[in-house]
Amino acid sequence: MAQTRAQLSEVDPVWDRISQEAKQAVADEPLLGGMIHSCILHHSTFECALAYRNAMKLASGEMSEQLIREICDEAYAADPSLALAGRADIVAVYERDPACHRFLQPLLFFKGFQAVQAYRVANWLWRQGRRDMAYFFQMRVSETFGVDIHPAARIGKGIMIDHAHSIVIGETAVVGDNVSMLHSVTLGGTGKEEEDRHPKIGDGVLIGAGAKVLGNISIGRCSRIAAGSVVLHDVPEKSTVAGVPAKVVGEAGCAQPSVTMDQLLGTKS
Repeated sequence: MAQTRAQLSEVDPVWDRISQEAKQAVADEPLLGGMIHSCILHHSTFECALAYRNAMKLASGEMSEQLIREICDEAYAADPSLALAGRADIVAVYERDPACHRFLQPLLFFKGFQAVQAYRVANWLWRQGRRDMAYFFQMRVSETFGVDIHPAARIGKGIMIDHAHSIVIGETAVVGDNVSMLHSVTLGGTGKEEEDRHPKIGDGVLIGAGAKVLGNISIGRCSRIAAGSVVLHDVPEKSTVAGVPAKVVGEAGCAQPSVTMDQLLGTKS
C-alpha cells in the first residue's frame, strides 16, 4: 500500500489533468473560483479532494463536514483501492458520457460519480464492522443524490451511472468492472428472503434506463439489457435481452456494450 501511494504521488495523470482543467475553469468562469479552489486546487492529491467533496455533499445537521472528511481520509489511507477505483470511474465517465468533456466534471458536478464514491467509503466502513456509520452514509447518499446503494453490495471499478436518478442496488448485489447503467435501474430482490437474493452483473454489461433486474440471477459479461426491461432469469454472456419479462433477442452487437453505450436493438458488430 505504501508503495502504491508513493507511486501515485510521483505520477498521477488523472489528478494532474483534473488540476490543469481546474485552473482553466477558474480562468473561464471566475465566479466559480472559490468553489473550484476549495474542491480541487487547495488539495495536493486526488484522495484529499475526493474526501473533501464527499464531506461537502454528505454533511448535514446530524454530522459535520469535518467528521465525514476525517472518515473518508481514514478510508483512503487504509485502502488505496478506493481512490484507484475512483480514478477508473472518472475515466469511464469521460469515455462513455457524451456530455462529459473534462475529467473535472464528474468530481464537481455529476451525482452518479459522486454517489458511487460515497458508496465506496460506506462499503469500506461495512467491511470494517462499522455498520451503523455505513448505514448513515447510505442514508445521506440516498437523500442527497437519489441513489440508494446498500453498503454491503460489491461494485467493481470503471463504473458509469448516467443521470443517476432513482438507482437502487441491493445488499447482496455484485456489479463487475466496466459496467454502465442509466437512470432508474434497480438491482433488487423478489421477496422477503434474507439470503443471497440480488443480481450478479458481469464485467462490461450495459443496463438501459428503467431496467429492473430482480433476484439472485447472473447477467453474463458484455451483455445488454434494453431500457424498461424486467429481467428475472440468467442472461447469457454477450447477448441482448429486452421485454417484460425480458427474453434474449440477439447478440450484444459489439464487443464491449458498456463502453460503446449502443442501445439500439439489432445493431451489428
